[in-house]
Parts: sequence; C-alpha cells; structure tokens
Amino acid sequence: MSSFNVKNDLSWRDILIRSALIIGTAVIIVWLMPRSTYMNFKIERGKPWAHTDLKAPFDFPIYKSDDAVKAERDSLMQQYEPYYIYNSEVAGKQLRQFYKDYSNGIPGLTDDYLSIIANRLRSLYAAGIMSSSEYTRLYQDTSRMIRIINGKDASSTSIKKVNSVVSAYEQIFQDETLAKHREVLQKCNLNDYITPNLAYDKERSETSLNELRNSIPLASGLVQKGQKIIDRGEIVDNKTYNILLSYKKEVERLEENEQGISQTILGQALYVIILIACFTIYLTLFRKDYFDKPRSIAMLYSLIVLFVITAAMMVDHSVLHVYIIPFAMAPIFIRVFMDSRTAFMTHITTILICACFLQYPMEFFAVELVAGWVAIFSLRELSSRSQLFWTAVLVTLAIGLTNLSLDWMRHSDLSKIDLSEYNYLVINGILLFCSYPLLYLIEKTFGFTSNITLIELSDMNKNLLRKMSEVAPGTFQHSIQVGNLAAEIANKIGAKSQLVRTGALYHDIGKIINPIYFTENQSGVNPHEKMGAIDSAQMIISHVTEGVKLAEKYNLPNVIKDFITTHHGQGKTKYFYVQYKNAHPNDEIDELLFTYPGPNPFTKEQAILMMADTVEAASRSLPDYTEKSIRELVNKLIDTQVAEGYFKECPITFRDIAYAKTVLIEKLKTTYHTRLSYPELKK
Repeated sequence: MSSFNVKNDLSWRDILIRSALIIGTAVIIVWLMPRSTYMNFKIERGKPWAHTDLKAPFDFPIYKSDDAVKAERDSLMQQYEPYYIYNSEVAGKQLRQFYKDYSNGIPGLTDDYLSIIANRLRSLYAAGIMSSSEYTRLYQDTSRMIRIINGKDASSTSIKKVNSVVSAYEQIFQDETLAKHREVLQKCNLNDYITPNLAYDKERSETSLNELRNSIPLASGLVQKGQKIIDRGEIVDNKTYNILLSYKKEVERLEENEQGISQTILGQALYVIILIACFTIYLTLFRKDYFDKPRSIAMLYSLIVLFVITAAMMVDHSVLHVYIIPFAMAPIFIRVFMDSRTAFMTHITTILICACFLQYPMEFFAVELVAGWVAIFSLRELSSRSQLFWTAVLVTLAIGLTNLSLDWMRHSDLSKIDLSEYNYLVINGILLFCSYPLLYLIEKTFGFTSNITLIELSDMNKNLLRKMSEVAPGTFQHSIQVGNLAAEIANKIGAKSQLVRTGALYHDIGKIINPIYFTENQSGVNPHEKMGAIDSAQMIISHVTEGVKLAEKYNLPNVIKDFITTHHGQGKTKYFYVQYKNAHPNDEIDELLFTYPGPNPFTKEQAILMMADTVEAASRSLPDYTEKSIRELVNKLIDTQVAEGYFKECPITFRDIAYAKTVLIEKLKTTYHTRLSYPELKK
C-alpha cells in the first residue's frame, strides 16, 4: 500500500479504544507523579552550574540563611525580658503568720529580734522572690533582665536583684546581728515564711517574645522577575547559593497553595497525554497489527507505566537514586518479543516522561538514551543466553562512560567528580542481569515466545523430538530439511528464522502416532492399499489434530501449535481426493472429508513453512533432479498455492514469494547435486 489514510482505516470503535488507552495510561502515571514543577535540579555550593541559564520566573525575596537568622535571633534574645507578676499580698500574709507563731518571742533571744527578722523578710519580699527552678534557669545569664508588673506599673530589673526561695533564706543571715544567732534561728524554720511572690506571666512573655522574633527581617533583598540568577557553567558562590535556596523555598511555598497544585497536575497531565498519544499514533501508523494482539499492547503500555511509576515513587519518597532503575530492561524485552523500532519508541517515551520530574533531566535523558540504544543494538538477533549477559555488560559500560563524559564537561579536574552516582550505575547493570529470568515471567504473563525458548525447543534431545527420531525417522529427517529450507527463506525476506525453524521441527509431530501411514516412514509396505480413499484421507488429516494434542500434552507454546494447524491450511489430501473422485464420478462428494481443518497461514513464517513443506515433500518424487525439473516443480507448487488463496490472510508479498522460490530452487539443486548434462563424444 503506497499511502496510509488513518481516518479511512480506523473505525470509531478503534478511535475510542485508543483514546481510552491514552487517557487511562496518563491518569495512572499523573496520579503517582511528584508534584514539583520548578525545582528539578540539585544545588551544590562551590561547583559549576550544570543546567541551563536560570532567570527568575517571578519576584521573590532573598531569604537569609538559617545561620544568619539564628545569629540575629540570639542577639535579640539578649534584649528579651520575661514578664513576672508581683503579688503584694504574699509578704503581709507571711509576716502575720510569723508574728502569730512567735507571739511569745523567740526562745533565747530578746523581743527586738522579732522586728529585725520581720524587717529583713519585708525587704526581701520588696525586692522579689521567685521559685528556685525559675531562678536557676534565668541566673545562667547574670546580665539577664526581667520585667516586674506591680499593679499598673512595669519596671525592668536585673535578675541579680531578686532572689530565689533558697537565696532569700541565705540573705536573712547576711545581717550581722542575725548572723551571730544563726544556730538559734535555724531552729525557727524561717524558710517556712519565705514563698515566691513573683509569678511568671506566660501570655505577656510569649507575646513579647513573638514580637521580638517577628522584628527580625527574614529577607535581605529582592530578586525581580526576569532577573538573571545564574548562567550555565558559573560557579555557585555563597551569594548565588543563598539566592537559589530562596528560590527553592519560595517555590515550595507557592506549591503548597491548592491552586498551584491543581495547575501542576494539569501541566503534567497535558505533557504525559502528548507523549502517550504520540506513542499510540506511532503504533497506529507503523505497527497497527499490534492492536490486533491484546498481549502486545498490554505489555507495551504496562512497561511504560511500571518504569515511570517506579521512578516517580523513588523521587517522591527519596528512597534511592533513580539511576538504580534498569530502564534498558524495557527495550530488551520489547526487542526480544517484538521489534527494534517499537523498543526504541517505547524507551524514548518512558525516559521523556521520567525526565520531567528528575533533578538532572538532560543528563538522565542522555545516559538512558545511550543505554536503550546499546541494549537494542546488542540484541539484533537473540540466539543464545550469553547475549543477555553481554548486553548487561555493554549497557553498564556505555552508561558509565556517558556519565563520565558529562561529568568531565562540568569538572576539569577528574578528582572532583562525585563517584557515588557510579555505584548506582553498577547496581543498574547488576539488575540488568535479571533480564534472563524475567524473560520467562514476561513470556508466561503475556503469552510471548522468545528466541531462547525456541532454541531450547530445537534441542534434538527434547523428549518429543527424540521420540519422533526413533518412531518416525523419515518424518524427522523431512522436518529437519523443511526447517533448513524455511530458515533460509526467512533470512532472505526478513522473517523470523529461528521461529520458522523450530516450527518446522514440530509441524509434523502428529505423525508419530501412526508413522507407517506416511510414505517417508514406509519400507515397502503401504497400509493404504487395503483402505478406502476416505479412510486414508482421514488418517492423513489426523496427523494435524494428533499433533495439536501432543503439543498441548507437552506444553508447547501457542506459536508452535499454529505451525501444526496451518502447514496444510485448508487444503485437500489431493491424492485420495482425486482417487475417490475418479472411482465415483457420478457421486456427490463431501469435500470436507478430504480437507484439512486449517486455518490457512496468517503469518509470514507460517506461509514460508507451507511452501517449504510442500516443495520438500514433492521433490522426493521427482524422476530426475535437473535444474529444469526442480524449477518447474517449485514454480508449479507455489503458484498453485497462491492461486488457491492459501496466502490471502498473511502479510506476505509477491516479492517475498519470488525470493522464496529462488531460495528453494537453489537449495534443492545443492541438496540433490544437480549437474550440467555432459555432451556425448561423437564417433
């Protein structure tokens, strides 16, 4: 087809399904994406700015550093005066109690000492007494001032001028007169008459403290919209570092706003929808057949969602570095089960979505792009398990060198490079080694068959193949020959050679049930001579149904079962059909009795196998093997298949069929050693 008209090729149902796929995938991804919009970079003091030139997108203040604010706050705290309420009633109450308790005087002392002690207590209460715990906390700073509220008056006084309960008791004996009678007075328990009369005023104190703190300006300047903050390559000095931190703080403050969050989500949704839509359009234009295989679509979109969500959760919760995630694993799986171009497009879509919420978007994109390229190139054709090992090694080396080159551009001195990221890249490579066991999981989950599985199935020591070689040796040799012919054709026209070779080995597996009924296994005895044409036809046709039963019994993949059912398509057992028709010329014939159940081939590989099988079997009956006889046989058989419509349902072209004929002719000529006819010497 020379052109592609999407509108004409897609029904409304197809459009709705694809639209739902885009929206559904985008919703899942956006739901779990981080909400940061501006701060997608890391700030490193004293290092070159590795990102693009940065200008202020809005006005924002230059906040002081935490250390600067703390220093100013500590300085202002020297001016802070906590409030204490003076209770004037405490002194009178305690003095009255003192006079009452010693109304008869103090034993051993004259009555004058009552007045001396009372005056001393009165002066201590006048200065102020606070609890010992409060006093101890405040007295650590001897220059501390407190504000005492007495009625409507408030006055500042030094902490040194007030007393605690303990220090007030000691102050009583500072009087020389009382000091001489300390032993007598200690028996009077004078501390019972000393109690705090200064109570902490929490409300006034906290209000004063907040006013003092709020008086400290948190900003030291202003950056206006459009003003340059830093250019790429500039060293992040202390001033610029502080501006970048202020920018980050302001962004976080804005993003706490509900409207800001909603705008962020809308932007993320639009971005993700654009990328997923582009990926879906690619599939619609160039891989439309994948939409006919739900397993293919399920795997492609599942891998995108899985890797994006894993990266988003790591970034959002700061669990581990995102470089640990083996993003190259996705193109490995897709390359093995599908094709290189789709693997690359899936990888690009995934890393573009992830890059939008990472600290180093461009560096991440460059490193992971190289990882995807190397993974796809190294798996051009998976033919052994060791390829996956070497793919992991090559990808690890590639991303390490790519990251080193980026670091080298930022740092002229290699000794200043942060090596911690390379540890994550090594872990990434180690995780890539898990690709092989995960291939099996992907196969079982989505119903694919990898080349590794096909190679394992091609092992001649497999129970089913070994049994065929013993029970039906002719069929076994025929299957090997067909496999060789089909693989050559596949290589020539760009089909899957390993798939068609493995399918050829199993396509006639049903013949091991009754091998003697098939000519390649006969040795002079033909049981069909004693059977009717219908019974013989049914016996020949049964090798297809019996083959399917064996495939199910031995858990062969569906793709191999398809070769068993399609290698004859819906053709007829022509030998017995013609024999019966000649014997009953006037009877109405039930053609289904002579027709294989099918279906006809629906893949290029199945068509190749049908051609190779038919030609290889028929070539054994040629009376002589000349280039002319082989060419005529190949052309006749394949042209008949085309004319009878066996290939209408598979994507094979006339060009492919022409190449197939050429390969078959050349291979059969080599197999049967055709030579030129030598002229005879004239007598």
